[in-house]
Amino acid sequence: MNNMKTQLELAREGVVTPQMKQVALDEGREEPWIMDLVAKGEIVIPAHPDRPDQKVVGIGTGLRTKVNASIGTSSDIKDIKLEQEKARVAEEEKADTLMELSTGGDLDMIRREVLASTRLPVGNVPLYQAFSEATKKYHNPNKLDPEYLFELIERQLADGISFMAIHCGINRFSIERLRKQGYRYGGLVSKGGTFMVSWMEYNNCENPLYEQFDRVCGLMKKYDAVLSLGNGIRAGAIHDSHDRAQVAEMIINCELAELGRDMGCQMMVEGPGHVPLDEIAGNIMLEKRMSGNAPYYVLGPLPMDSGAGYDHITAAIGAANAARYGADLICYITPAEHLALPNADDVREGIRATRLAARIGDIARDPSMREQEKKVAIARRDTNWEAQMELLMFPEQARKIRNGRMPENNKTCTMCGDFCAMERGISLFKDDIRGDKQSPAA
Repeated sequence: MNNMKTQLELAREGVVTPQMKQVALDEGREEPWIMDLVAKGEIVIPAHPDRPDQKVVGIGTGLRTKVNASIGTSSDIKDIKLEQEKARVAEEEKADTLMELSTGGDLDMIRREVLASTRLPVGNVPLYQAFSEATKKYHNPNKLDPEYLFELIERQLADGISFMAIHCGINRFSIERLRKQGYRYGGLVSKGGTFMVSWMEYNNCENPLYEQFDRVCGLMKKYDAVLSLGNGIRAGAIHDSHDRAQVAEMIINCELAELGRDMGCQMMVEGPGHVPLDEIAGNIMLEKRMSGNAPYYVLGPLPMDSGAGYDHITAAIGAANAARYGADLICYITPAEHLALPNADDVREGIRATRLAARIGDIARDPSMREQEKKVAIARRDTNWEAQMELLMFPEQARKIRNGRMPENNKTCTMCGDFCAMERGISLFKDDIRGDKQSPAA
């Protein structure tokens, strides 16, 4: 495995790998085009060599916006069967990737069981387990041995992890920006980021993940895993969006993305977080400009702070804008965000909302994505219910609603009944508007 080349390195040598061929097929793109963007680091393909049946997913420039679902135990709820169920739901609901973020229970066992439960590429945050185990061992997470952290990263990679969110961009410089800034309305909200800041302050040391960045890249390359540069000082409130601390870390992460690519490592950059709607486009422009178009993985973003209970909807509004302006992978938010550990139903709702948001954004930036919408419109216009159902993203839910409230006239629905505008309108102009002309919008 030590001599294995990454997708990035092979693309630079002009090799079209089986994974690149699959991405080209899935996305309707030419293979050389995919290879060229992988070589530039604008597309990444999580492709763990020991998981040959893993679903192939391309993330980056010119591809469909992808959706990530996050699962994992907590110190309060450590039910491995629940996590396996959530992993199955994520795959069933067509998430593109999965993150296993457990912090409670036997973390090695949980990770391996989740990996065995899904074909999706699985990512994680190694700092979670590192600080969790340091807390158990020393009763103080700040006593974590950096060498153990590197050992743990390799152990997790060897188990089959395909991408890792690693907090390399938190360093003494970014912490100093936070200190000199003197305030934070939302505080520090990244678990991994907060633990790392605490460790650095306690030990008066530089972040070993930043200081030994080449070592991190070496481990990731060994398993051709994607290094996702964690957003440890992300804004947890819209009033903190783009403050100096967050931007300092973003600049460092974009620099590291370039360095990592130079070493032959597949790289992503992670983003916030809580961002007002009017700042989302600017946030994505900054990441793309400063990182050389590295794939951008965003959480939400959430454009308001007061939506708890419906934050999957709040985040979907932000995610649609993020996809429109060029975000490449969006981490879902569930209705339980800010309130509780998500259950399987929360996972389902979160994925559905985020998939809708990603498609809305894709339609806005890529006119070719609108063809499906035109087919839906024609079927709806013609009151062809079965054709319409087959074209929907969630046909089972649509059938459930319709079948539960069937009208007397099955050409209509119970909203309009005898006053169906579609049925009446099409009869008025049946010789004029039944054709499928190319519309200006298409």
